[in-house]
Amino acid sequence: MSNLDLNELTNLKLLLSVDQLGPNRIKNLLTKFYNSENILSSNFHQLISTGGISDNLASRIQKANNRRKEVEEFLSKELDKLVKIGGEIITILDEGYPYLLKKIYDPPIILYKLGKIKKEDDNSIAVVGTRRPSDYGKKQTEKFCKDLVEKNITIVSGMARGIDSISHRSALTNDGRTIAVLGSGLDVIYPPENKKLFSEIKNNGVILSEYPFGTKPDAMNFPKRNRIISGLCYGTVIIETGLTGGALQTAEFALDQNREVFALPGNINAKTSDGTNRLIQKGEAKLITNVDDILSELNLKIASSTKNKKQKIHINLNIFEAKIINVLVDEPTQIDKIAELTKLSTSDCLVHLLSLEFRGLVRQLPGKTFSTV
Repeated sequence: MSNLDLNELTNLKLLLSVDQLGPNRIKNLLTKFYNSENILSSNFHQLISTGGISDNLASRIQKANNRRKEVEEFLSKELDKLVKIGGEIITILDEGYPYLLKKIYDPPIILYKLGKIKKEDDNSIAVVGTRRPSDYGKKQTEKFCKDLVEKNITIVSGMARGIDSISHRSALTNDGRTIAVLGSGLDVIYPPENKKLFSEIKNNGVILSEYPFGTKPDAMNFPKRNRIISGLCYGTVIIETGLTGGALQTAEFALDQNREVFALPGNINAKTSDGTNRLIQKGEAKLITNVDDILSELNLKIASSTKNKKQKIHINLNIFEAKIINVLVDEPTQIDKIAELTKLSTSDCLVHLLSLEFRGLVRQLPGKTFSTV
């Protein structure tokens, strides 16, 4: 379960209930005020001094506490349901929150989770595509997923019919890890024929959703869900899709998140390949024929960023953030030691560390220990 207590979880739920206060604005508020309690107790002028917070939005935030009892009761029921199915909540403030996902523009503030996120899931690739794949698409999905899990890479997808389901099954069949991101609540299995697959992923991987219990798989949920699929991963592989498929939305999110996109070329006369061929034609995706095409691109990118890490890490840091980064460059350091070395208070260190973590420069480890990414 989340490291946060019921009061803190209720605070986050209250913020999420505020109309037009989305994940990105909440993330900005958390960066400024450090915790949800400070946000909800802030005065009007403090709130409007935060970027993106209008007068009307600030007023709605201040009124959010009026619903505390109602939200707390709803949350308590959710937590009881989670315990019964072996699930838990993780929040953007928890150590176990996926660090790649935390770096995107609008990461989910709260995630409902079944299964255990493991260290090896840091190396994840999304594999998505049409709900009605050709035989070619099915075979290539199985081949790519098999080859990826043999390289200890976790497969992420959306548990939809077609390519998504084949991706999850292929990962499990080859003793690999897989993560399913749902467009419904954890208690609503969709499509219904994936009940067995759902159980297998729960036992041998992870199922995630940002939607509360009872949320139906409405069409509007899936585009929002797709940003999480791409956000968890270094890259997204599009196997087959039409020109209006949801997989193209996932590719668009990946590009916006500065992640790699890969596409499998297909028959120019097949509608299921129109989307992938178009991505390649426009230069928005790298053409792939085997798993090495993916790994060589990602390894090159990772090696390049690591090589110049120390030179680039001070760009756009304030004086306090730079002090903290200097402390962390050589080895992971516990929060009290960071405060001692930087001569900052522990609370000030935590505020700046949260900002650095949101920007993907710092990672929180167990025991309130921090390291550079």
